[in-house]
Amino acid sequence: MNSLLKRQLRKYLPKELQANKDLDLFLNAVDKSYTNSEDQFILLQRAASISSEELYESNKQLKQESKSQKEIISKLNNVVNTLKFYDLDEAKNLENLDSLALAGFIDDKTKDILEINKQKDRLVASLERQNQELNDYTHMVSHDLKTPLQSIDALTSWMKADYENELGGDGRNIINLIRENVEKMDTVIRGILQYSTIGKTEKERYKVDLNSLVAGLILKINNPNDVKILKLDKFPTIYGDKHRLELLFYHLIENAVKFNDKGEKGFVEIKCYEEPNFWKFSIKDNGKGIEKNYFDKIFMAFQKLEDDFKSAGIGLSIVQKIVEAYEGEISIKSTLNIETTFTFTLKK
Repeated sequence: MNSLLKRQLRKYLPKELQANKDLDLFLNAVDKSYTNSEDQFILLQRAASISSEELYESNKQLKQESKSQKEIISKLNNVVNTLKFYDLDEAKNLENLDSLALAGFIDDKTKDILEINKQKDRLVASLERQNQELNDYTHMVSHDLKTPLQSIDALTSWMKADYENELGGDGRNIINLIRENVEKMDTVIRGILQYSTIGKTEKERYKVDLNSLVAGLILKINNPNDVKILKLDKFPTIYGDKHRLELLFYHLIENAVKFNDKGEKGFVEIKCYEEPNFWKFSIKDNGKGIEKNYFDKIFMAFQKLEDDFKSAGIGLSIVQKIVEAYEGEISIKSTLNIETTFTFTLKK
């Protein structure tokens, strides 16, 4: 114990005790007890501090785990709400389930989805195989039909040239009718071949200048009524297959010209717009127009709005397949006897 403190304690003791040597033993015992208590208090403080830190870290970890659990439960509830949106019977009884039960439910549904996907993959593989077989059959039949048709066309042409006088009027009419039907069959066969091959495996893409492509097509279009064909914008150079792109613009422009009944006042306007991920094109004419209830029908193969033996009724079906091959969409707006606009997009 500090000597000054001992002196001060002795000062306040009775005189008979101040000189008592045994008092030192007492003071030393007090000092020792005080020192031990202080050491114990320090140890207690240290233990409390360690425990507090451990409790803090444990509490922090518990909070994080609780937050994670809440996020999982929230996601599970979102799944349940989605199931309810689709009015699934199983979802109606999930209101009071805990997270483990919800997880079990989701696990079961995941297994169901995986099995459905396997079935879907098998179906897709089967459809691809059947489609390939159909394409192969189409090529074979088309090739086998073209040869006799060419022979019939040549034979009737020779008969008409060599025996025109002997045939007479009725004979010549029969010959002409045969040749018209041969031409019709040839048109249908060529259309089938185009349609069956246009959606086949992706061809190599390269830069195609649509300015020169469309300008060249305008010169090739059969335009007996001198309908004005106007390309109003500068077209881009895109990566694509020139043959497909020619078919796409050709069929749309040709239809716009063919079904324009306004004579010299008729026009076809071709425009281009740039969007963030797509090029957007429109082809507008002031011709006959199309009734709204035919908007879907015109994109179906072999569907024709007019009885034209020179048409296979497959041009717009080819157009749609090409647009889809470029991950785009095509739509139509039309007002009878005023105008028709086809709009389509091609992914950049």
